[in-house]
Amino acid sequence: MQCVFCNGKVEERLVTFTYEDDGHFVFVENVPAYVCIRCGENTYSPETTDELLRIVKQRSAPSRKTEVPVYDFAMNLGVM
Repeated sequence: MQCVFCNGKVEERLVTFTYEDDGHFVFVENVPAYVCIRCGENTYSPETTDELLRIVKQRSAPSRKTEVPVYDFAMNLGVM
C-alpha cells in the first residue's frame, strides 16, 4: 500500500488520534492506522474512521484523563 499524499510506503502502526472541536479535545490511543514512512501522514480504514467518529460524537466517560500544559506562542515572543 502507498500513501495517498506522497506515494511513500506505509506501515501498519498503532497511533494516537487527536481531535479538537470548539475547545474540546479528544485523544484516542492505540488506533490502528497506516502511517507513511516518508511524510508521516496517517490513513485509517473505513471501519476505524467510523469508530473514531462514534467515539468523538458520543463523548462517554474516557479511559483516563490527563492534564496538559498549554503555552501561548505570541506571549512567549512578547507580541501581546
